[in-house]
Amino acid sequence: MPTSHSTHAPAVTKEHIQTLPLAEYHGPIHLITPGQPCMDACRALADEDIIGFDTETRPAFRRGERYHPSLIQFATRRAVWLFQINRHWFPMEIVGILESAALTKTGIAINQDINHLKRMMPLNVQGMADLSVSAAKRGVKTTGLRNLAAIYLGVRVSKRAQVTNWSRPTLTPAQIQYAAIDAWISRELYFKLH
Repeated sequence: MPTSHSTHAPAVTKEHIQTLPLAEYHGPIHLITPGQPCMDACRALADEDIIGFDTETRPAFRRGERYHPSLIQFATRRAVWLFQINRHWFPMEIVGILESAALTKTGIAINQDINHLKRMMPLNVQGMADLSVSAAKRGVKTTGLRNLAAIYLGVRVSKRAQVTNWSRPTLTPAQIQYAAIDAWISRELYFKLH
């Protein structure tokens, strides 16, 4: 059971998180690879009011090394959509989703994701809801996805695939599941925090 320092500041320990069941996503996952048409996917996203959002980037281990995001994840009530992007393939339909003020995109530390995407494509992003900010207003001290998922959903989010190579042309099943869970959990948390 989550511990609480006050009625407004829920918290959990790392030890408690380890006892929680692993988060699993069992819905459909659609992977859109570079060059694939994505109009239908973006139309499905545009029909939603709230979508979970995240990006994945190949980790850099050397000083001065930096990579662009390789994956954008969106979660709807019915499915998760994963778009493998690169400097040569960043469809305007995705830009339209990110720039839509009518569509709420929700996630953790969203500004960081958006700033990384802006290095690839000029964007006027609107309609973003940062769960870290919402949780901090409730007095939560550690506002990462893993901590919030434990507090509000009672599940443990595995971070095993986080530091894998996201720029590979073929993602592993573990990477696909990890990416889907991050976006899906972001959407679920939105409803718990709002």
